Amino acid sequence: MMAPAGAEVSIIPVVQGEGMMKIDESQLPDSLPVLALRNAVLFPGTVYPITIGREKSIRLIEDAEKNNTFIGAVPQNDLSVEDPRKEDLYPYGTVAKIIKTLEMPDGTITAILQGYKRFQIEEIFDYEPYMLGRVRYLDDIVPENDTQTRMVAETLKEKATAIIRSSTFVPREAASALKGIDSFEFLVNFIATTIEVENFMDKVELLQYGELVTRAMKLLSVLDTQIELQKIRQEINQKVKTEIDQQQREYYLNNQLKTIQEELGMDDVEEFTQLRARAEEKMWAPAVQEIFEKEMAKLERYNPSSPDYSIQYNYIQFMLDLPWGEMSNDNLDLKHAQKVLDEDHYGLEKVKERIIEYLAVLKLKGDMKSPILCLYGPPGVGKTSLGKSVARALGRKYVRIALGGVHDESEIRGHRKTYVGALPGRILNGINRAGTSNPVIVLDEVDKLTKDIKGDPSSALLEALDPEQNTAFHDNYLDIDYDLSNVLFITTANNIESIQPALKDRMEMINVSGYLAEEKYEIARNYLVPKQLTEHGLDKSQLRFDKSAIEKIIDEYTHESGVRGLEKQIAKVARVTAKKIALEEKYPKTIKPAHLKEYLGLPTNSHDKQKGNEAPGVVTGLAWTSMGGEILFIESSVSKGKGILTMTGNLGDVMKESATIAYQYIKAHPELTGMSYEEFAEKDIHVHVPEGAVPKDGPSAGITMVSSMVSAFRGQKVRSGIAMTGEMTLRGRVLPVGGIKEKILAAKRSGIHTIIISEENRKDVEDIKEIYVKGLDFVYVKNINDVIKYIFS
Repeated sequence: MMAPAGAEVSIIPVVQGEGMMKIDESQLPDSLPVLALRNAVLFPGTVYPITIGREKSIRLIEDAEKNNTFIGAVPQNDLSVEDPRKEDLYPYGTVAKIIKTLEMPDGTITAILQGYKRFQIEEIFDYEPYMLGRVRYLDDIVPENDTQTRMVAETLKEKATAIIRSSTFVPREAASALKGIDSFEFLVNFIATTIEVENFMDKVELLQYGELVTRAMKLLSVLDTQIELQKIRQEINQKVKTEIDQQQREYYLNNQLKTIQEELGMDDVEEFTQLRARAEEKMWAPAVQEIFEKEMAKLERYNPSSPDYSIQYNYIQFMLDLPWGEMSNDNLDLKHAQKVLDEDHYGLEKVKERIIEYLAVLKLKGDMKSPILCLYGPPGVGKTSLGKSVARALGRKYVRIALGGVHDESEIRGHRKTYVGALPGRILNGINRAGTSNPVIVLDEVDKLTKDIKGDPSSALLEALDPEQNTAFHDNYLDIDYDLSNVLFITTANNIESIQPALKDRMEMINVSGYLAEEKYEIARNYLVPKQLTEHGLDKSQLRFDKSAIEKIIDEYTHESGVRGLEKQIAKVARVTAKKIALEEKYPKTIKPAHLKEYLGLPTNSHDKQKGNEAPGVVTGLAWTSMGGEILFIESSVSKGKGILTMTGNLGDVMKESATIAYQYIKAHPELTGMSYEEFAEKDIHVHVPEGAVPKDGPSAGITMVSSMVSAFRGQKVRSGIAMTGEMTLRGRVLPVGGIKEKILAAKRSGIHTIIISEENRKDVEDIKEIYVKGLDFVYVKNINDVIKYIFS
């Protein structure tokens, strides 16, 4: 029966007398309007109600009823097609007439059709306003009423009656109707139309058989299949006889599915065998093997359709995927390792030296716990990419785990597998991806871990990054100790002050500071330019950079400790060049400083050059940020007032305290300014640090603030070309500060030639390579009087 999409209608057909089977064939036209049927088959001699919902079908029914013409009822092959073509139709159908039509409340029409004779479609020659086709009529070959025919008829009645009695779709009255049918032809067509089957196409295919005996035998086969399916349903229903409420519905359906799988022989024995075969190849400890067997026993007890089955199966799969004891062979050729490290990175001698030391010990001893290295420094200096180079030098697999913004301890340790959506932690996941137990794992941005109510992920890292404990790292998901001692962990950070002290204590801290302009030039020439040429499909003959052009990019188009911004500018030049080549435009093959305005626009470097402290009260200080070193100006101005100190410039609490200490020290030592106590009470002083939108904090501007205030009170400029950094106590002592190398680089970028720092920082300066301090003079001071004496001399 045809119904709108999603509808199911079951109506028993009516079989007419033998006279209704006969028709004057001269009345039958060569071409017919074709009505496509979904979920319905019309056989000769049956009256069948069809629900019509499609516009074309409604139009066809209305015209045929109005003109009292024949139509062709043809089943569709693909029930989902809304506007069928010839290829979507079954080649056989039944010629019919409309007995009556009924309008339904939902806007559809129910047409009661009388089937007469089978036909075969030869051609569909029109599709508008509905399908019209030429057909060839087919005769049914009726057998003689012999013993065999009667036996087939009795068998058909018997099987059809059994199906009807156990069916919920066919009314019981159909069984009574069967008994009153004597004609073999009527019987076959009635049963074929009446019985609901699992596969609709089984009924459709009966239309092609002209010999009634053949059609009957095929129908018997369909009935046998239907009877077997009903038996299976009954067996399922017998196994599940409890009352089912809404909470028990899922349990009921799972049991039905399990029984069906058992009947079809769908079990997981073969898959369990494969899992055990994989386990035999694993190089794990006997205790782990014992756990595996217990988990396999649980899996075998679960119903495959149960949610617990998939959870357990995924857990065992992960357990088998982990590379227990599988190691990659280290390349212990120290010269090769040094060559690889030098090829990928310029400078970074301390890091390279530490890696070579590790390899040397590993080569001599044959076994060594891997160090936990922490590379800290400003962005863009090559910390993360260094991990990949170390992996290449050692011949190990490389895994990078980004920790920025991670705030859940379970991200590191994993979730217990009993939770919905449980996953292993990132460390074991990384080892699983690597496929070996000794990869190089880079824990990127370890300083940006955060904690909340879900736990502290940095505390979860304590076990993984402790060489004394990580031989038995416990992931909550795996719930088995896993050996991480062969993993070479490298962490990266910008600001080590935000790293948990206990975690910092477990790591070997290596400072990766910024680069000088000379170093940046070498990096650009040897690494960045060749890389960008390759990435943009260019070669050396198509694009070169003049040395002065690279130096101008470094000086005027970037302002950074690393080289990430420099690489972006070089990439921009390469992109513009590639565009010009693609458009066949003229372009300079060697980029010189004069070309940079066209390629990069106006210079963007806005960092402050030291201007010589051109006015009283202006002093240059040095600061450290997570982006590297910076210079900053501290400005002070004096006005008539009541001795009030005003501070502006978005200063933090520590920096405000430094300003207060500086002011109180000057008031306590008026000889520094040449003023009397009374004069201080009559003058206000305003201290400002430019770039007010940028937060500033820290104690290292202490001596700079004293110098600025003294300069303002005196009305005397300080010496030009100097910068200073150092914390000051209330007694005037100058204390050491950190970030000396970054501050030195910032001073050199800004054209400063003299730096004033604490005497206690002398060792830090002496530890810096000569190339970084070349061209700079250092004035080491012990107290603020030394500072004041020098800057006004």
